[in-house]
Amino acid sequence: MTVKQKRVLLRIALSLILLVVLKVLGIEKSWFGLLYIAPYLIIGSDILKKAFFGVMKRQPFDECFLMAVATLGAFVLGDYSEAVFVMLFYQVGELFQDVAVDKSRKSVADLMDIRPDFCNVKGSDGELVRVDPYEVSVGDLFYVKPGEKIPLDGCITEGFSNIDTVALTGESVPKCVGVGDCVCSGTVNMTSLLVVKAEKAYEDSTASRILDMVENASARKSVSERFISRFAKYYTPIVCLLALCLAIIPPTIILLFSGNNLYGTWIYRALTFLVISCPCALVVSVPLSFFAGIGCAGKNGILIKGSNYLEMLSKAGIVLFDKTGTVTKGVFSVTRIYSKNMSEERLHELVSLAESFSVHPISESLVKSYEKPLDKSRVSCFTDMSGLGISANIDGIPLLAGNSKLMKRYNIEFDEYDGSETVVYIAYGGRFEGYILISDVLKDSAYGLVKELKAVGCKRCFMLTGDRAAIADKVGRRLGADEVYSELLPDGKLDIAERFMALKGHSESLVFVGDGINDAPVLARADIGVAMGGLGSDAAIEAADVVIMDDNPEKLVTAVKIARKCISIVNFNVYFSIGIKLLFLIFSAFGVADMGLAVFADVGVMVIAVLNSVRSLKI
Repeated sequence: MTVKQKRVLLRIALSLILLVVLKVLGIEKSWFGLLYIAPYLIIGSDILKKAFFGVMKRQPFDECFLMAVATLGAFVLGDYSEAVFVMLFYQVGELFQDVAVDKSRKSVADLMDIRPDFCNVKGSDGELVRVDPYEVSVGDLFYVKPGEKIPLDGCITEGFSNIDTVALTGESVPKCVGVGDCVCSGTVNMTSLLVVKAEKAYEDSTASRILDMVENASARKSVSERFISRFAKYYTPIVCLLALCLAIIPPTIILLFSGNNLYGTWIYRALTFLVISCPCALVVSVPLSFFAGIGCAGKNGILIKGSNYLEMLSKAGIVLFDKTGTVTKGVFSVTRIYSKNMSEERLHELVSLAESFSVHPISESLVKSYEKPLDKSRVSCFTDMSGLGISANIDGIPLLAGNSKLMKRYNIEFDEYDGSETVVYIAYGGRFEGYILISDVLKDSAYGLVKELKAVGCKRCFMLTGDRAAIADKVGRRLGADEVYSELLPDGKLDIAERFMALKGHSESLVFVGDGINDAPVLARADIGVAMGGLGSDAAIEAADVVIMDDNPEKLVTAVKIARKCISIVNFNVYFSIGIKLLFLIFSAFGVADMGLAVFADVGVMVIAVLNSVRSLKI
């Protein structure tokens, strides 16, 4: 417990002891009953202060105002012990709420712990010095000792070690890394010294982007949260007016027709009405449920950028998947090189030179498979054409490398390959020179993905890819997709997404899952864009609403489960809180409910709703 919570607990205990002592002495109905002011002020002074400042700021209608009026009114009527008890139980409920909020914040706080405090670099004397990560530039070398956080995204140049990625991905098994491997900021080096070359500035690093997403998540409110905010704004002054009417109109009518003065009875009922009407359960539990849900997702390596996206994800009905790097590993291996006029090695070298300027997984795999130094100064006029391939000048001669559409666009006659592997056609100097066959495999976690998504309520799953039909159909069958759309350019993917957006029902949302820069337009257009964070491009991650940090598509199922559970908890809290309050408000108006039942209808319902909200922390 925090220091503040311990102080509240101490005040509760002291006030409760005094209340019990005074009740035992039985002095409530005499002037000595004013001694109840002591436990009342001990437990309720902060509530009275907040109510006073609320009135001074002309914003009186909140739960503090309602509690202050109700309990001070009880004092005026001589119900001293009830006034203390109402305030005491209210503070117990507030303490429960604080503890629950702290518990839900903890999962997010653990995520915030990825923020690196320093970066080790070599000083002018050759010794390691600690500097602010902001001071390190792209291309600089920095050193990470065992037990330290990796401060910047970079590539290892020296050393082998295990790194703990649990804060980023939720994966508890350490990852083994060595020279040539890329590492993300926010992960922890576990065993050996690593020398890393910075590839991104701190503000563009993984840790910085994650923290920015988490910090801004609360600004994007869900429909439910916006409804509760509007509800509380109008609800509180209305119930205050109703309570005033209840205290004045019925006893006045009774006095006029029967001559009986029952103002005390009806004022007591009005005060009970005020206690019951406090909207604490709704105002607290709904945002807490969403906060806990986002925290639970964060613990599982899933970043949801706002509660509005969590709510939309719970309605996931149609899911569209990109292929390469999303449901497949995106790590290609060269299976065959077919050269028509030159040696295979020469063809491989030319393609690797041109592809070395691209960040596409196919390009990176072609360059990696060449395994020889490349003189990039030989390359000029590089152009990356999304959905087609690349063009560049090698030694001043134009080279094209890409799919059949690229060859047709430039009117190059070529020998078309009709197998089930991915093919890269190459033209050099305006003449077809051959092709390279590469293969990609489905991720292990993707095999049962569609089946699991349908089990949690997603109705239809489709795969979209720019790859050839033969390859796409093969992967689609293994994935279990309802339908496969192949040989698509980026605008083709967007057109299909638009078509499904028009056809889907109002109660369901369209989810698109992708990882490449060419997926960014569709990620932005879909109701929910889900990006693969580990291998995904910066553009895709920025455009997405949900980021899966470890490239595991199965985490999408977890995200949908968390969203659906969170929304079910929110709905229960809303209906339960409103239902109980309406019932007890009617009881209080007819004198059936006393202050004790009023406290349950207010604080008891709030405690139940808050404890229910905390269930969003676990899945």
